[in-house]
Amino acid sequence: MKFTIQRDYFINQLNDTLKAISPRTTLPILTGIKIDATDNSILLTGSDSEVSIEITIPAEVNRDQIATIQEKGSIVLPGRFFVDIIKKLPASDVTIETNAQFQAKITSGQSEFNVSGLDPDQYPLLPQVSEDNVITLPVKVLKNMIRQTNFAVSTSETRPVLTGVNWLIQDNILSCTATDSHRLALRRLPLENNTIENINIIIPGKALSELNKIINDEDESIDVFFAASQVLFKVGHIQFISRLLEGNYPDTSRLFPESYETSLTIDNNEFYHAIDRASLLAREGGNNVIKLSTASELVELSSTSPEIGTVKEDVKTSQFEGEELKISFNSKYMMDALKAIDNSEVNIEFFGTMRPFILKPQDDDNVIQLILPIRTY
Repeated sequence: MKFTIQRDYFINQLNDTLKAISPRTTLPILTGIKIDATDNSILLTGSDSEVSIEITIPAEVNRDQIATIQEKGSIVLPGRFFVDIIKKLPASDVTIETNAQFQAKITSGQSEFNVSGLDPDQYPLLPQVSEDNVITLPVKVLKNMIRQTNFAVSTSETRPVLTGVNWLIQDNILSCTATDSHRLALRRLPLENNTIENINIIIPGKALSELNKIINDEDESIDVFFAASQVLFKVGHIQFISRLLEGNYPDTSRLFPESYETSLTIDNNEFYHAIDRASLLAREGGNNVIKLSTASELVELSSTSPEIGTVKEDVKTSQFEGEELKISFNSKYMMDALKAIDNSEVNIEFFGTMRPFILKPQDDDNVIQLILPIRTY
């Protein structure tokens, strides 16, 4: 194999491929990046057997010559080490040449590295995902959906299904749900031209987080293919495959009661910063607890730290209905929920002092954040 490639472009693609590689893999070959040179493109593959990323580098991009392939072939090179070498090379182009013993000669300017590679035939085959069940989403919408739900996945492995986001397609609506059993984030999206009847899968939160870093806002749309145990995201020249989590996701639909006892509408930005200030003391107390009490036109936030002191702050509401109440909550959960709501006005519905309360954008039920209160009163 022999090819020459623009170094800067190569580094960007290698960095994205590295996102699938874990140093803690049981298969040593998976710490490497597989490189395949074909007639008119170079294919990079990285995998940790949970997530696999395949990136195709075409010889030309927008009539700009990116790579020149003199000889076809394949090799697996040590991932992070190889990327570090490419980053530090002096010239704008780099040439990679391999021999039959899987030795790679990397040259750039006056610099030459010789690196031992591995036999590409030993590299595990990537899972094949059928391209029958597919939905197409705008990239910006998908990135937003991940941002609005992924923060609520559980970080504890005691219930593995909760470390993922539940994607459910029913009646032409995609619902993404994440919960760690103390809070829940739900984002719904009506699907146009949808041909899929029912999909109910759990995508690992870590995989969605990596996907979000790789996909560019410049790309218009992304195709999502669903299979029994894998999901494939295809955008531009990137293929991102993730294993699905096994098990049944809890039925969260019964967590949303019909009628509230108290409802208020409040300015998102003002409320967020008031909680941020009150949480300065809550964090010192070590428990992040903020107390909230409602009156007809005001919400009073308060927090106490035995060592430091107390804080109280009033925030005006633009609408108030129902009974006055007092409730305590985790300030971090509340701030995460407010950040996930893009509207300037937030509607909060309470169902009693010990029942979960919900936050949603005013006049929009497609984004719902649910938080469990903390017993203090």
